[in-house]
Amino acid sequence: MSFLNQNNFPPIQMRLFLGLFLLLLTANIVFAQTSYHKMGQKALIDGNFKAAVSNLEKALSTDSTDVNTLYMLGYSYYHSASYKLAVNTFNRVISLKPSENSAYYYRGKARNIMANETKGISNTDREKLLLSSIKDFSRAIELNTEDVKLYQNRAVAYRDYGVLKGQKIPNFYDKNKAISSFRACISDFEKVLSITPDRRDIITQLADAKSYMQNLK
Repeated sequence: MSFLNQNNFPPIQMRLFLGLFLLLLTANIVFAQTSYHKMGQKALIDGNFKAAVSNLEKALSTDSTDVNTLYMLGYSYYHSASYKLAVNTFNRVISLKPSENSAYYYRGKARNIMANETKGISNTDREKLLLSSIKDFSRAIELNTEDVKLYQNRAVAYRDYGVLKGQKIPNFYDKNKAISSFRACISDFEKVLSITPDRRDIITQLADAKSYMQNLK
């Protein structure tokens, strides 16, 4: 006999009891989720990204489709240098909200960093990451054509791809792709300068890109 009916409750009272029990259980779950969400949000604002990750992961354990929590978790992974987890989390954000501009931005940045900093990665995998990064920034630009940082980061990804394809590695070197990528890089840097003309850092990077492309010819 179940502990719920050991006292021989009448059917109506039993249903009321069960309903109240489920209501309280649900309330406790929602309260816990909300508490973890708030603690994760506070930790993120304070710059304590490891604590943010811990709390936001717990918040998601009861609702894995909360876009706001997922976004904050992806952002916290990114700033904790857990780039692969950041990419996977922003994948989920984008699947639920394809118009989330900044999810593409941070996924693109994470992929670019992974391409440049992952030890032992093959050139083929490095190429895939850089092309995916470029695609992410391009999609973000489609969603917000006025955000200068998107052009700047895409320019960097194009530059990195140009450098990669410009290496004279057998069966990998591709001069035409390298030149095409540097041209796109230069175009994006020029776009940045058209919006913010006093950026000395961009002027220097633009000159370097032009020099590298000329040396490929």
